[in-house]
Amino acid sequence: MSAATLTSIADAEKSARDKLPDFAWSYYSRTTADGQTYQDNIKAFRRYRLIPRNLRDVSVRDTSVTVLGTRLDVPVAIGPTGWQRFAHPGADLATAMGAAAMNTGMVLSSWANHSMEEVAEVAPSGIHWFYMLFYKDRRRMKRLLDRAERAGYTAIFLTVDQPFFPFSIDKKPAPGSYPAPLRFPNIFDVEPPHAIGSAEYRELLRATSKEAATWADVEWVRDNTRLPVVLKGVLSAEDARMAVERGVNGILVSNHGGREQDGVPATIDVLPDIVRAVGGKAEVYLDGGVRTGTDVLKALALGARCVFIGRPALWGLAHNGAEGVQQVLQILTDELSLAMARTGCAKISDIQPSLVVHQTYYGITAVKAVPMSKY
Repeated sequence: MSAATLTSIADAEKSARDKLPDFAWSYYSRTTADGQTYQDNIKAFRRYRLIPRNLRDVSVRDTSVTVLGTRLDVPVAIGPTGWQRFAHPGADLATAMGAAAMNTGMVLSSWANHSMEEVAEVAPSGIHWFYMLFYKDRRRMKRLLDRAERAGYTAIFLTVDQPFFPFSIDKKPAPGSYPAPLRFPNIFDVEPPHAIGSAEYRELLRATSKEAATWADVEWVRDNTRLPVVLKGVLSAEDARMAVERGVNGILVSNHGGREQDGVPATIDVLPDIVRAVGGKAEVYLDGGVRTGTDVLKALALGARCVFIGRPALWGLAHNGAEGVQQVLQILTDELSLAMARTGCAKISDIQPSLVVHQTYYGITAVKAVPMSKY
């Protein structure tokens, strides 16, 4: 499939499946248990129905939004994903260039294969945010916070729904088939001598990282950086209230793409409760299951300031590097703009909660496909 033929996120997914080696596809596609949460993230969007407003001037649409004080041309940003060199030699550099081309944000993972400085240098006009792990050594955390500020990053994201790290991938690549060089310069000051994936390497990660972080760790980060702090992985309204009480600037409603705990709610279903709990004291975002511009519109109507994508960005990266990432973002932008036109919204602030109702409003409890032969 050529770069020119991408017309949907489904196209990008198919192209990535065709291009990626099995171990890379397995790692990016991994879900917990039987994948209930992963599937529900996607299916849940279909349970919400749009109520269009007509006879409005939508001849020109503005998809721009302000996130953490920075203007994005589209309310779709790229969430933190690691091991991107599995997808493309350009890895995080290519993803950053694709995001910058669309003037939207990218959260650089601690598991990135390029340093935060390299990413900022290759995309100097980009909107850079950094996802930081919790470490036992707070001096290490302080060095990373300072590095992020010096490199021009404008927010710190903390993932709070991963109390334990697997430190492994599902299917091991064949010996010697890891892309080279494969490194994690935002975790280690000096790369360890152990082979990636070895027992010694995993033990070093466990000895370095602080698993099962607490609110005290969040408060420490808040007190040791001048940058806004966003918590990623919140599904509880009570946790959201506790976060804003501690001065957190943003809440990213996320279930880690169904990779951590199966059986938790779809993020779009939880979103309204989180928005109410926050009460405007922090910005609220969403990830998980976003596959169309209509999905984006529904999330915005239910209170998200913007959405983040993970796997779709990786699919675009695998498809065609920076251009593939840009294509994925452009598809979602075009679909969002069209959905806005069809629902009477000329700008993002026109997207209101009254635009969306849950299917149960109409007494619909399940949607079952009916074969065309039945008509």
